[in-house]
Amino acid sequence: MKYIQIQQGSELPEIASMAPFRVVVVIEEVVSAEWQSIVSEWLVKSGCLYMMAWGNKCSSWDDSVDYANLSEFKYQEIPANKLVITTWHENEPLKEVFWFSKNNANHSEVKIKNTLVLHISNSNNERKLSNEYKSA
Repeated sequence: MKYIQIQQGSELPEIASMAPFRVVVVIEEVVSAEWQSIVSEWLVKSGCLYMMAWGNKCSSWDDSVDYANLSEFKYQEIPANKLVITTWHENEPLKEVFWFSKNNANHSEVKIKNTLVLHISNSNNERKLSNEYKSA
């Protein structure tokens, strides 16, 4: 599991080397729709195949990543091995989302080995979230 903390407007790091990967997006800050679209496109273009959103307005992230996936293929049929599965977990404890990521977030066409915890926050909380993920 790799942890990355970003905040609105921050530079998005290179993560394509993790592809194919699953991501748990932990949203603790309010962000603009425009920036959310940029992050969603970055995830899809970098090789995300399974996205789980938790936190502030997490259902909008489900939609945003779906739109980014559709846009990547010019709103045509998405090949099965490029289809990004998206879920949101609005009323669940984060620990349950981490458990789901480790045990159930599998793609039907592609074996996913890598996991990213993308923390959208003004403060880095790598130690806490890494420990929660490991113990889930």
